[in-house]
Amino acid sequence: MCVMPAVLEGPLRDLRSWKPEGCSIVKALDLIGTRSAILILRESLYGTTRFDGFAERVGITDAAAAAALRKLTDAGLLRKQPYREEGKRTRNEYVLTEMGRDAIPVVLALWQWGDQYLQGGTPPLERVENDTSEPVRVQIRSAAGNEVPLDNLRIRLNKAWRRNRTRD
Repeated sequence: MCVMPAVLEGPLRDLRSWKPEGCSIVKALDLIGTRSAILILRESLYGTTRFDGFAERVGITDAAAAAALRKLTDAGLLRKQPYREEGKRTRNEYVLTEMGRDAIPVVLALWQWGDQYLQGGTPPLERVENDTSEPVRVQIRSAAGNEVPLDNLRIRLNKAWRRNRTRD
């Protein structure tokens, strides 16, 4: 089965004539493109909030966990929330922000892809809607809710981005 790529519009059609400057994918990968960052987001989805839990469940050193949590917190995907157990000093939990919650579909898409292509037919976990137990999938959809196959996806220059860029 041959799937046609997305349709590039206007000056984007000639791939040799332009570079993906300011690419949002590059910016996102710079922020969450490491194994530890994605797995920390996965753990946040599972409800992990404490430093030791992230380090243990992700399988990274305390130093690596501290660096990844700091990066995700500084970028605004997680926020620190103080807590104190009786008789102990105040510490911080890490909870997803709106920006962090908006990154969860990336984690779910990787999970879904891994289930389909890397698990030998039977994935260990399922994603289901709480109310109905129906399977949950990440899909490409239009703002109107229509599923959009790749051969019906068009990519074009954002006129507002171009205007802002020429002003700078």
